[in-house]
Amino acid sequence: MKKINLREVYPFYENDCFVMVDDEIAEIFEESKRKELNYQRKIYRNGAHFSLDRDDGIEHDAIFISLSPYEIYERKMTNQELHCAISKLPDIQAKRIYAYYFLDMNKSEIARAEGVSVKAVCKSINQGLQTLEKELKKFQK
Repeated sequence: MKKINLREVYPFYENDCFVMVDDEIAEIFEESKRKELNYQRKIYRNGAHFSLDRDDGIEHDAIFISLSPYEIYERKMTNQELHCAISKLPDIQAKRIYAYYFLDMNKSEIARAEGVSVKAVCKSINQGLQTLEKELKKFQK
């Protein structure tokens, strides 16, 4: 059994809190600490080069720019116009467009789920997009 200070392990602890843990747990904490120090050393030595496709959120931090109130309002209005236009579509077209663009299903998956041909799904999505284009142009005027 080893005594560890939880304040050193967890950043939300403000005061020292000592607990007794098994040797295996203490070794895991020490290994984690060593890996973190090695990582910090690697960042320092390599000039902090990051891959933007690591899926750790760094690309969001790098490109996120605070929006102005006007931009927030404009996005909200655009979303409302898009939802209004989608609601005017026939039910099948709306569902297929939603599945394709929002659920990231490909056309063959949609066709298989609905029991129709891929050609029918493609045609339905294309017609729905043309209708959406016409509806959205009405909002621009």
